[in-house]
Amino acid sequence: MTAGNHIFSGLKVLDLASYIAGPAATTILADFGADVIKVEPPGAGDVYRYFSAMPPNPTSNVNYAWQLTNRNKRSIAVDLKSADAKEVLQRLVRWADVVVVNFPPRVKAALGCTYEALAPLNDKLIYADITGYGSEGPEADTPGFDVTAYWARSGLMEVTHDAGSPPTLPIPGIGDHATATTLYAAIVTALYVRATTGKGSHVSTSLIANGIWAAAAWVEGGLNGGQFFPQHDRKSPPNALLNPYQTSDGRWILLVAAQRKDWPGFCNAIGKPELLADPRFTDDTRIANAAQLVEILDPMFASQPLAHWKQVLDAGRVIFGVVQVAKEIIDDPQLPANGIVVPLELPGGIETRTVCNPIQVFGSPKVKPTVAPQLGEHGAQILKELGFDEAAIARLNDAGAVARFTEGA
Repeated sequence: MTAGNHIFSGLKVLDLASYIAGPAATTILADFGADVIKVEPPGAGDVYRYFSAMPPNPTSNVNYAWQLTNRNKRSIAVDLKSADAKEVLQRLVRWADVVVVNFPPRVKAALGCTYEALAPLNDKLIYADITGYGSEGPEADTPGFDVTAYWARSGLMEVTHDAGSPPTLPIPGIGDHATATTLYAAIVTALYVRATTGKGSHVSTSLIANGIWAAAAWVEGGLNGGQFFPQHDRKSPPNALLNPYQTSDGRWILLVAAQRKDWPGFCNAIGKPELLADPRFTDDTRIANAAQLVEILDPMFASQPLAHWKQVLDAGRVIFGVVQVAKEIIDDPQLPANGIVVPLELPGGIETRTVCNPIQVFGSPKVKPTVAPQLGEHGAQILKELGFDEAAIARLNDAGAVARFTEGA
């Protein structure tokens, strides 16, 4: 539970979701002061608790994925399939301002967690729903994951590798975190509606919708009859000035000098003004002869190390990006300077860092991150807040509807 004077101090959030996208949305709310209660099944809890140990994720003694997506929350272990848990769920819903769910429609119905079942309990409730493939259509009940519904289905996985090479797995959670931010925006929109009307509402998004939104610049082109270029081939790209190049020390630079106005400055910066007079590379011919330009630029970039080209391109005000390696990402000074990574103290006084959500509201600081909860850690406390006495809590524990907390779970 968070305390203090933050944007969402006093906002009560019930997190019934699992994995990443739904819980990450409630993490953003918690970062701004909301009291988030995370409901997990007894026994194993949210399976995301074990995600950090799954290859090919980085190996660490810290359960970093769990900290990232569930910091600043309280946990109660409730068996939503148990008839004895029905009263617990109803009281939690009456307590909450916001409920977040990510079950497929048929599972929501079986657990009594649909909007139609919960909304009558609380007319100010904001019910935020996230799915893999949307709540309608033949695939509404199909489980959706980041890599399937966001990356693969949207086509993003197809266009993020070069022609002739197979698709590769992205970093897990890219689509989940983007979708979480969308769900957060939907919740905040619903809070505004409630502030003006006094009524709750039902908001929703999906992984596939966010994947299509991410790819919208090209999807929109296709919707309007656009003809797509072949899959990107670095040796023969549609535009040689929007292309990666390797330096002599094995690093990669992504050149972004694709506008017509960039060409003279680029040629002068790299010390090849003669290219400006080459008839193959005029504004009207440069695209058709992109492969020939790559044949010139490849050995040139390969002749010097990254440090040289950073100096040259910076001096010439040429837009480029360095493809950073893991160590550089972790130690990038821009991250702490802008609150993108922030300190986190783990049990035992262990100091580490966590990635903060990307939203900044100047003058309204975020909550100092606290350690993510152990499974069911706050169960007894939460039940007491909901009005259950000691005898009722014991009955719920004995029935297995709400698990007793075990240290170290």
